Amino acid sequence: MKMKLILHVLVILLAIISLFMLIPAGIAFFYGETESLKAFLIPILVLMPIAAVIYFATRNNRDKVMSPRDGFMLVSLAWISSSAMGALPFYLSGAIPNYTDAYFETMSGFTTTGASILTAIEGLPYSILFWRSLTHWLGGMGIVVLTVAIFPLLGIGGLQLLKAEAPGPSVDKITPKIAHTAKILWFIYLGLTVLETMLLLLGGMNLFDSLTHTFGTMATGGFSPKNTSVGFYKSPYIHWVITIFMVMAGMNFALYFKLLTGRIKGILIDSEMKAYLGIFLTASLAITISLLKTDVYDGFFEGLQYASFQVASILTTTGFATTDYDLWPAFSKTILFLMMFIGGCAGSTGGGIKVVRIVTLFKLSVRELKRLIYPRSVFHLWLNKMVVRKDIISVITGFVFLYIFTLLITTVVVAAGGYDILSSFSTALVTVGNIGPGFNLVGPTMNYSFFQPGIKWFLSLAMMMGRLEIYTVMVLFIPHFWKKL
Repeated sequence: MKMKLILHVLVILLAIISLFMLIPAGIAFFYGETESLKAFLIPILVLMPIAAVIYFATRNNRDKVMSPRDGFMLVSLAWISSSAMGALPFYLSGAIPNYTDAYFETMSGFTTTGASILTAIEGLPYSILFWRSLTHWLGGMGIVVLTVAIFPLLGIGGLQLLKAEAPGPSVDKITPKIAHTAKILWFIYLGLTVLETMLLLLGGMNLFDSLTHTFGTMATGGFSPKNTSVGFYKSPYIHWVITIFMVMAGMNFALYFKLLTGRIKGILIDSEMKAYLGIFLTASLAITISLLKTDVYDGFFEGLQYASFQVASILTTTGFATTDYDLWPAFSKTILFLMMFIGGCAGSTGGGIKVVRIVTLFKLSVRELKRLIYPRSVFHLWLNKMVVRKDIISVITGFVFLYIFTLLITTVVVAAGGYDILSSFSTALVTVGNIGPGFNLVGPTMNYSFFQPGIKWFLSLAMMMGRLEIYTVMVLFIPHFWKKL
């Protein structure tokens, strides 16, 4: 394992995060938030010289091409160390006086989970709230993907890193050069961020709220600077704008590149996109009808507004809320519960199992049923008008098993703390799936502050495993990983 190369890239990544810390530091200076300003400057001034020493000490690497093992190790260390560093402003400023809670909040931010331990959000300094939302935005497209974008300047190969962090069963290189692909993805991400911010400004939000809510939307994270989340705003316009952009953030970003380059046919034949939109529309309509029968909202369109928002929020694993859906009818809550198992599309900022895996396993099941009827026939599994390779099917089935296994282990750990089965399983589902709010004790009006420190550390690991697609982290626990080749 190339530890010098891993350390070299790791300090570059931490330096990038330090530079982004200068933004909330500037906000703290503007608003006269002295303690917060110190909390941002201290980590920068202390860690940057150390990072510089390590950078120059490890820069002479003859082999700058990473192996899969190097990629897995670096990506896991990147998220752990980024969260450790990102937690310091919360802790040093006194906004979150307990480091365990500060780390949990930061890991939740970078993994775009949106699970919070904070009970009074609106009383926090502007700089702290901005940093809290900015962790979402950085983690959404991927802090490692951002690092890969600058690799040409360093002469380092980044394919293994992108594979280790990419949210989906496979990585599509939309351009021949992986670093160029990373840049394009980030430019698309930035463009959509600017567009949503402008639309929210037109809806009456101030610039600070527009940016922070956009960060949470595009990253499918869910942190809001308001105690009641997006429900603070009673504007249907704002609700619909965020709903639409949540749905957009849950789609494969490679489709936006195809749209920009005029390859419309490639979008129209995309099986995952059609299934994703079909699930969203069907679930939204079903919940709307359910809500109409109980007179929860006034009329079809208001019911559709709230139903669509919450379906988009749960399906894309964003975690925003405009209402307490824990009070909805059992049928509506059941639909949302099922959405928690699905997640967004591969190549999106969403978490969960991913729609493409659900579609593939459904088609695999149908194929096996056909084989029972016609045992001598040969049936191929098609996706996007292409035959799915057997190794991809194996990877997907293995992932789903490990995903469910992780859910069960997390449920047991939480239940060991003395919590009921619904709250325990819901907590596991929304942390591993990077959703944030769940049901019962972790419902949309609740938070995670009541959990014991040990459970919070384990949930931090669960959030990271979900964000890094299980395999990347779990492979580190295999003895063969540590054996020399």
